[in-house]
Amino acid sequence: MSRPANSLKKRLIWQILVFQVVLLSAVIAGFMALLIRADLGGKILDADAASVAAGAIRSAPGGGLALVETPELKAMRSTSPDFWFVARDEHGDMIRSGPVPDAYRSISEHLDRVTYGDIRDAAEPYTLSAVIRTVTTESGTYTVLSGAGRLWSALFAVFFLMNLLLLPIVLIVVLIPAFAIPIIVRRAFSGLAEMVDQAQKIDVDRRGARLPDHRIPGEVRPLVEAFNGALQRLDEGYERRQRFILDAAHELRTPVAILQTRLEGMDAGPLRNRLLIDSNRIAGLAEQLLDLERIDRDGADFGQIDLVSLCRDVTADLAPLALSAGCELSFATGTERVVVRGDTGAIERAVTNLVRNAIEHAGGLITIRVERGGVIEVTDEGPGIPERERERIFEPFHRLQPRDHGAGLGLHLVSEIIGRHKGHISVVDDPSGGACFRISLPTG
Repeated sequence: MSRPANSLKKRLIWQILVFQVVLLSAVIAGFMALLIRADLGGKILDADAASVAAGAIRSAPGGGLALVETPELKAMRSTSPDFWFVARDEHGDMIRSGPVPDAYRSISEHLDRVTYGDIRDAAEPYTLSAVIRTVTTESGTYTVLSGAGRLWSALFAVFFLMNLLLLPIVLIVVLIPAFAIPIIVRRAFSGLAEMVDQAQKIDVDRRGARLPDHRIPGEVRPLVEAFNGALQRLDEGYERRQRFILDAAHELRTPVAILQTRLEGMDAGPLRNRLLIDSNRIAGLAEQLLDLERIDRDGADFGQIDLVSLCRDVTADLAPLALSAGCELSFATGTERVVVRGDTGAIERAVTNLVRNAIEHAGGLITIRVERGGVIEVTDEGPGIPERERERIFEPFHRLQPRDHGAGLGLHLVSEIIGRHKGHISVVDDPSGGACFRISLPTG
């Protein structure tokens, strides 16, 4: 099944995701606005200063700590001549470098109890901005109090750190729902998918079908109930129509039988033959209407049918009628037995209707042929059927010529009978001229 261009499922998924992103963006923007209004002020020292200091510390051979002028330390001193730090290792040994402000001398004595800190100086030239970090290098682990390095605006630093923290959160909040929401929506729509599958199985030839209403969202349930109500009304209307047709067909059988009996008692002549043909057509039409009712009962009357024997009997039964109409009727087969499953009476009357149609409209030599594979062909020597009309002739009430006698139901009823047997009927050109009606019935 092709997916509609305006997919409700896709709309729900994208709208939920867009709403989530917009809401998250609004929260972040509000938080940033709150920080701006808070006016943090001051400058924060870059934490790289502590790492540069720790990287220049080594253990002295005689004990204690020694300072090595590493390239990083030299670069730091060149950019910040007042760079200073105090470091303490795990054993309590300490080392100082640079002009340590008096405000931090007492703090440096307690670095064993402080491992992390950011101290912001609110007044220029921000000489009291400092950081405390615990840094592990190849020579050991040190707690470093350092200052006079690269300075950052406090607001910028908070924004930077906040982005570092929010980026994973945003990715989690957006990406996980991007995978989870389609699954959730798909599960919510699973009942609708089941309903669509059931709707595709509804067949005009099978009444009583209804759409399932379980696992259907409450918003869609009224639509399902309305659709089932429409199916119920269609079934009731179809049943009323069927009862009328069947009652009419049953009522016709008795007067038609009486009429045929009286016609057979008439003196032979063209009028008698014409009236017999017309009465037989009426009788055949009534029987075909009854055939449709019998086939609608899910193949209750189906059994094994030998098409060769059936068509041979039809040829024998219709030979006098063909002769009286000036036609010649013959039977041909390429095999002794072709067995299919179906309603013997219905298939017999379908073939009979094709032969009668040929007698009335074509004339000349009419041949009934049975081939392997459940194929029956009825050919004639008439003018044939135009290719543009070969599909329409099976429509009800369709006639090739406006003045053709008959109601235009014969071929439609044949098509219905063959269709209910899961077969196929078509019209092709006969090699000898005329039309060839080909019936194909399943043999399995």
